[in-house]
Amino acid sequence: MHSKEQIGHDEYQNTADWLMSHTKHRPLVAIICGSGLGMLADTLKCQGSFDYSDIPGFPQSTVQGHAGRLVFGELKGKSCVCMQGRFHMYEGHSLLKTTFPIRVFKLMGVETLIVTNAAGSLADGLQPGDIMIIKDHINFLGLVGLNPLSGPNDDKFGPRFPAMSGCYDKGLRSLMMEIAKQMGVAGLVQEGVYAMVGGPNFETIAEAKLLHRLGVDAVGMMY
Repeated sequence: MHSKEQIGHDEYQNTADWLMSHTKHRPLVAIICGSGLGMLADTLKCQGSFDYSDIPGFPQSTVQGHAGRLVFGELKGKSCVCMQGRFHMYEGHSLLKTTFPIRVFKLMGVETLIVTNAAGSLADGLQPGDIMIIKDHINFLGLVGLNPLSGPNDDKFGPRFPAMSGCYDKGLRSLMMEIAKQMGVAGLVQEGVYAMVGGPNFETIAEAKLLHRLGVDAVGMMY
């Protein structure tokens, strides 16, 4: 069964227009800060922030460690917007709501999306504290029909049947590896396959073994 909830293009545009009328920043990069990484937004220069509760159409984050703020500013000379806290399906949000900000960012002119999150390691070579660059994923929710793209398609946001074979940009991945080398932390960084599950419970031992056998390197509740 698919949700009958629909969000029209005008609703996304209204939120984008509200934000652009309240900030001088015109970000080309959006960063979603996962659990424990919200301090990244605090490093932005010339910043301005908005509580999610003040932004028209934005859902609310209820997870500990997710501040619930949208922060605009400059990072290394680039105009960015950071989400301090994301929305999850297990909080009771529909998938349309969990992905609402992404479409708003698109309308604001964002070209690059960087998503971070805390995840559980399944790979033998990944240790707690390591950084995994996602090269591919298995969307278990999508495989059973729970997909934020379900329902009428809006061509303004993309095609009806988007290819997912290249959704993690090779150039950006290579750049991240090069930066890790320059910073002397290459030994803590590697690429891997991420699996998205619904949560909020963690996996059973049997489920973790199954995911490992399927070639999954890390698992988390991305939605």
